[in-house]
Amino acid sequence: MNVDVLPAVTELKPLPTQPRAGMLRALEQRAEIEAFAANALERGLRNVFLIGSGGGLLTHEGLHYLLERRSTRLATFALSANEFIYRDPAGLGESSLTVLASNTGTTPEVVEAARFARDKGARTAAVVRHAGTPVAEAADAAWSYEDETGAGDPKGVQLALLGLALLRASGDMADAEYDAHVATLSVLPTALLEALREAEALNATIAHELRDAPIIYVIGAGPNHGTAYCLSMCFLQEMQWKDAASFDSAEFLHGAMEVVTDDTAVIQFLGEEATRPIDVRAKAFLERYTKRAFFVDSRDLSLPGVDPAMRPFASHFALDAVMSRLAEHFEAATGHDLKNRRYMFKVPY
Repeated sequence: MNVDVLPAVTELKPLPTQPRAGMLRALEQRAEIEAFAANALERGLRNVFLIGSGGGLLTHEGLHYLLERRSTRLATFALSANEFIYRDPAGLGESSLTVLASNTGTTPEVVEAARFARDKGARTAAVVRHAGTPVAEAADAAWSYEDETGAGDPKGVQLALLGLALLRASGDMADAEYDAHVATLSVLPTALLEALREAEALNATIAHELRDAPIIYVIGAGPNHGTAYCLSMCFLQEMQWKDAASFDSAEFLHGAMEVVTDDTAVIQFLGEEATRPIDVRAKAFLERYTKRAFFVDSRDLSLPGVDPAMRPFASHFALDAVMSRLAEHFEAATGHDLKNRRYMFKVPY
């Protein structure tokens, strides 16, 4: 097989200096998202299926965590698109909402999942980069953000707005609390710029120290398991061709811990959600048994403009942004362009 290898990357991409346009666009979609959520509940919504593939599936981690923690009315499930289709959940039907995430908007199994859900009578909504893409056109409603780079993931904001709107419309979140969450989302585009600056030295150290590691384990608890999974699978494996594996911080201590030695490379993301004690326990183990553990902790980030009471909600967004920037540091440290692929977008699969 011939693989076109891109030229080596020798320079680190510059830090963004302005709030990401896609984040601002996502915030502007609030009224439309609120109306969609209210309509879904008026139609007798009982369960929510969060669907994607790869990074699209992991995008749902924050929303999944939010609805599981707060909703008393909506059962929530997260499934890979093909699993969703072939499992054919018995609860999928007219009282369901299927939410699909796809950066490219072209992932074939996500398009098929949207059609599958609609054929079952479910309402469908999609978050995608560009309007008019196949995933967007296959859904009842779609929200796009129309840009590719910057601090933060607009899909995460769109999905958070949807989750918050569902909670408020269902009576599981009071108006004042809803407003506090939305206010937090509103300051994120600027707060995340500062988070990237504050984590820059740590990210540089991690990438430099682990650029030649034979395998890297990445862990996190709660919604930050998705952050760990994304760094491991989407960035290190897919975009860097490096051996890596991710674990929930709790499950890391039930098997994977046995491979840890003095020089085992581990990256841990620690947030401020209710699941933080899981991370604290895993961190104590790593600090004792390996000298190559690195800890990316949202408590080290100032998050200007975020109310202290809302830091648990904001921390996952901050860690996701820092994680994406860490991938750029790996790109510069290894010389391997993040856009370089052997198979994805090149061969049928």
